[in-house]
Amino acid sequence: MAKFPQNLLKWVADSFHKDASKMLIWTGVAGWGLSSLAQICGIAFNKKIPKEQKSFLIPQEIADACVNVGSFFLITQSVKSLVAKLFKTGKFAPESVRNYLQKNKNLFGDKIGKLDFSLDKVLKNHKDFPEDSYYACKNFYTSLATVGAGVLSSNIVTPIIRNYSASKMQKSYLNKNASQQQVNPYRTSSVGMKI
Repeated sequence: MAKFPQNLLKWVADSFHKDASKMLIWTGVAGWGLSSLAQICGIAFNKKIPKEQKSFLIPQEIADACVNVGSFFLITQSVKSLVAKLFKTGKFAPESVRNYLQKNKNLFGDKIGKLDFSLDKVLKNHKDFPEDSYYACKNFYTSLATVGAGVLSSNIVTPIIRNYSASKMQKSYLNKNASQQQVNPYRTSSVGMKI
């Protein structure tokens, strides 16, 4: 049992040491997913909430979970990929990398900044490439962009989408209940009286 935490920490270090933004995305997705699951379970197992309300609230919470997780993942992953691509192509680079590329201009020429150019391939083939500063800079800015995208997603985009979808679900639910009441206008109350 003691090996499990060590193996987990080793896996985290191996998986994310060159790309902390990836860990930010996956922990954010896990956080949104677990909090949504807790919310759904809280409603489902709460005996004080009537079944009629649960039939509305649980689907709404599931829809909210899909919006929360989906928009967070799509926005953060897209922004992270864009910033990482700018670094990979050499469009953005720390000074040591720019100096290296300038010094070896005859090898790379006009490829720098083009979509098919990859500094990741360059560092595999050139041992003198300033790998540490490249990864440190790329990691810092992709992580910063991921945090910014997460804030944008969680505090602006997700609430707008969630409120829109919740209002559509609520209207649909109210229309369904109104049509059921028209079909049976003499439904009985809980004490058996016609209302």
